[in-house]
Amino acid sequence: MDQSAITVRYAKAFFSLSKEKNLQETLKSDMELIFSVCEKSSDFILLLENPVVKTMKKIELFTLIFNGKIHSHTLNFLKLIAENKRETHIPGICRNFLYFTRKAQNISTAVLTTASEMEIDTVKKIEKLMEKELGTKIELSTKVNPNIIGGMILRLEDKQCDASVATRLKKIGQTLLETELKQ
Repeated sequence: MDQSAITVRYAKAFFSLSKEKNLQETLKSDMELIFSVCEKSSDFILLLENPVVKTMKKIELFTLIFNGKIHSHTLNFLKLIAENKRETHIPGICRNFLYFTRKAQNISTAVLTTASEMEIDTVKKIEKLMEKELGTKIELSTKVNPNIIGGMILRLEDKQCDASVATRLKKIGQTLLETELKQ
């Protein structure tokens, strides 16, 4: 979780609004969309970080980009952030809002990294097994990283289990080097 006091403060305030107005799912979807735009559009991030672009122009662009796609509360929230000159914090605010929402709904996030693409059925089985074992809802996403050679890396919240072939080979190499140095 991004611990910047600014991002946490804004995220908590918007999270409280979502509960107060009983719009948790709607505003969660809005924040997921905005966060997705932040992750996928370097131009959007450049807009947020550009001090030359005036606040009113940024607000106008937020309206142009998101009007009709997000709830009016979310659009007004983005405008407020820009008016307070905090628009560079939008990705962190989104991340923290989504974190608070998942925690309130007892949902944990996990990322499964493998060397090649996994079948959807297998991923679903792993997700169900984790839910049963941990007693919580799991949002499991997958990543492919051919550099791990084989095996997997499972990251659950802030914990990681690395059972990749690449890591095992690295450990074997270190052990061999240590053995060689002792002789």
